[in-house]
Amino acid sequence: MTGGGPVSHRKLQISIKYFLDRVFGVLLSLAFAMFFLPISLAIKIEDGGPVFFRQKRPGLHGRPFYIWKFRTMVPNADALLEGQRVNPDINRVTKTGKVLRYMSLDELPQIINIVSGEMSFIGPRPALWEHMSRYTEEQKKRFLMKPGITGLAQVNGRNLLKWSKRIEYDLQYIEHYSLWLDLNILFRTIKVVLLREGIVLDRNPEQVDDLRKQE
Repeated sequence: MTGGGPVSHRKLQISIKYFLDRVFGVLLSLAFAMFFLPISLAIKIEDGGPVFFRQKRPGLHGRPFYIWKFRTMVPNADALLEGQRVNPDINRVTKTGKVLRYMSLDELPQIINIVSGEMSFIGPRPALWEHMSRYTEEQKKRFLMKPGITGLAQVNGRNLLKWSKRIEYDLQYIEHYSLWLDLNILFRTIKVVLLREGIVLDRNPEQVDDLRKQE
């Protein structure tokens, strides 16, 4: 992109995008409020643990924020890991959590992040904080836009993609951003959710983590 015209047009579209995020975030938080109570009760009744899962993630320009999700794993699930490997004989995902993940309802509390201006509906998925130091300078450009609940990588393989491939899609999204692209991703996301494509119930770093090793 060269010249002031395209750059100004891009900035305008991003400003409209973030404005619509706040507006629809408020509207959807009201519309989905009825789901929060039954989901919260189901999580609490199953094992008595906390309803929500909060985790530090890098946001716009790498600034830290805390992402909100419905908890889908047993309390202290990371203590059951063997290093970074998941033991297939140990089930870390709760029964309620399986249902929430299959229906992508565990992401619903991220509307809080959208209303607060930390996230967008569509954008690069929030990266893991511990991955930050492993990114190349080119890969760090994925932080030039707010992270999203869904994005180009999520409609092209989701959790089955290698980390580097997800970042490639994120950079492609940022480079070619338009409101039309957001609309396209939105409709493709509906298909992915309905068909339950690319769902991984537990983490799978041994299959998808191909980022450079920490020095």
